[in-house]
Amino acid sequence: MGTAPADQVTDNEQKPPVTAASPRRPSGMMRPVRPQQVQERDMTLIDNHEAVGMEGAPRLSEASARDYFELLKPRVMSLVVFTAFAGLVLAPGQINPVIGFIAILCIAIGAGASGALNMWYDADIDAVMSRTAKRPIPAGKILPQEALAFGLTLSAFSVIILGLAVHWLAAGLLAFTIFFYVVIYTMWLKRSTPQNIVIGGAAGAFPPMIGWACVTGGVSVESIVLFLIIFLWTPAHFWALALFKMGDYGAVGVPMMPNVCGQATTKRQIVVYALLTALSGICPTLIGFASLGYGAFATALGLGFVWYSLAVLRMPESDLRMLPAKKLFAFSIAYLFAIFSALLVDYVIVNVWLNAGGII
Repeated sequence: MGTAPADQVTDNEQKPPVTAASPRRPSGMMRPVRPQQVQERDMTLIDNHEAVGMEGAPRLSEASARDYFELLKPRVMSLVVFTAFAGLVLAPGQINPVIGFIAILCIAIGAGASGALNMWYDADIDAVMSRTAKRPIPAGKILPQEALAFGLTLSAFSVIILGLAVHWLAAGLLAFTIFFYVVIYTMWLKRSTPQNIVIGGAAGAFPPMIGWACVTGGVSVESIVLFLIIFLWTPAHFWALALFKMGDYGAVGVPMMPNVCGQATTKRQIVVYALLTALSGICPTLIGFASLGYGAFATALGLGFVWYSLAVLRMPESDLRMLPAKKLFAFSIAYLFAIFSALLVDYVIVNVWLNAGGII
């Protein structure tokens, strides 16, 4: 349910294969170009899983606990845990605090397992991209097969424990989320279509629905709205990143929207999804799930999201610094935390007033 182009290489240069100790782009890869010049036909997709991390990599005993923790993508995990917690708290009904803790822990472990499996499969392109070159596998700290075993073990553990201790529907949703992120998004969509983020964003939108199911044992309109907020937020968030990381994505042949369809189309799509996100943010009030106070706050946040997206729309293609895109990316993260925080605060206030016999 979460930042510089590579060195120039010509087609006739002979380079050693990519290894964990020396992550370099294989010969024949495209020359990094200015973002507006990157086209789909210029991109050659890297698929070098066997070469990455195999030569000179440490043994399992030499990898630290910190290295394995980094495999879990802790920044992404924090957002997953927070939105899952929101879903669990906002759901009608009661849950034993210990069971609730187990539920959140299992969701966190499942999210981390997805991150580890994603890093295992993407190790070949992570070695080339400046944003990801220091991850544990391309950095030579962990073997790919170790990451695979780690991810699979955590996946099975999180799903089974969630099912046994909490609810099997929630466990089924968690299993589907892991499968969707690793197989549907990472292995298929990410390297095959510029709509990868739009469709694949569903994986990041499931955590509040899973948290909700842990309490209620089902799925409702309210949990679907929580899902939609994250699902519609994802494209604008990641396309802002893709704009100022076009060189990285182009160098490894990942068909992100700016690389395939150009900056202008991407910017327009960002505005569209920012508007949809703003509208989805006020839906809890429209369906009676949250108060008017929350609705006013969500409206202000949504207007801020749209304002930042319009700044990206006005950004010239010659602007290589792309500060508006970087600001939108940062604001989008704050937006999602703020909108779910507001839902939690609203829930507490409303319930305190209701318990005291007040009206809100």
